[in-house]
Amino acid sequence: MSTPAAVSVIIPCLHDEAVLERLLGQLRQAAQDDGGQPLQLIVVDAARSERCRATCLANGALWSAAQPCRGEQLRQGAALAEHEILWFLHADAELDHQPLAALVQAIASGAAGGYFAFRFSGTPGWQGRLLERLVSWRNRIGVPYGDQGLFARRDAYFAVGQHAPWPLFEEVPLVEGLREYGDFRRIERGLQVSPRRWQRDGWWRRSLRNRLLALGFVLGVAPQRLARLYAGRPRAAASSAEGRPSDVRK
Repeated sequence: MSTPAAVSVIIPCLHDEAVLERLLGQLRQAAQDDGGQPLQLIVVDAARSERCRATCLANGALWSAAQPCRGEQLRQGAALAEHEILWFLHADAELDHQPLAALVQAIASGAAGGYFAFRFSGTPGWQGRLLERLVSWRNRIGVPYGDQGLFARRDAYFAVGQHAPWPLFEEVPLVEGLREYGDFRRIERGLQVSPRRWQRDGWWRRSLRNRLLALGFVLGVAPQRLARLYAGRPRAAASSAEGRPSDVRK
């Protein structure tokens, strides 16, 4: 019987300890349910928090301090990865069904990388379900973002240049590169996104603002400037995962 491919999970963090602890527990359970799937957990902490470090120690995860830039955090985590499959997750992601088995199977069947379909957790109602369909359509012609659990073969990830060292839209050149490199696979089930940010800001207000940021990026506005524009909004004082620039764009 062949040994399953090993996976390094890379999680950028900034004051996300509460949701991070849940995710790390889910990942450990998923590996156990999948027959002892080899798994390396890497948390790259931009807050350099002792609480985050303790959470990682208690859950068998490698903790690494970093500067607060999502793209740089992801690159730093990838440099620490030891396994042949890299899986990038936001700290507030929620696992559903058997995502580890699904992504390992995708890579084993020839995919260079991929992403999970955008699904909200819980019961977000008709607005959330409609937004899921709209994101699904956009993914076919555009870029799936980081909260959709991007994954890649290690060699493919470094061959196409990794994440860009930007605080926002850092995954765009990576996804475009992986699509040119080989099979970029969509997995229908396995990951869920919390709807709380949309419920807090308003479903369509948040979505419109995110699309305007994406339009600015397409028109050539620097990601650093777009991140500052987002951070300048009135509710940006929250330092949790809910208010981080890289969590926008849906």
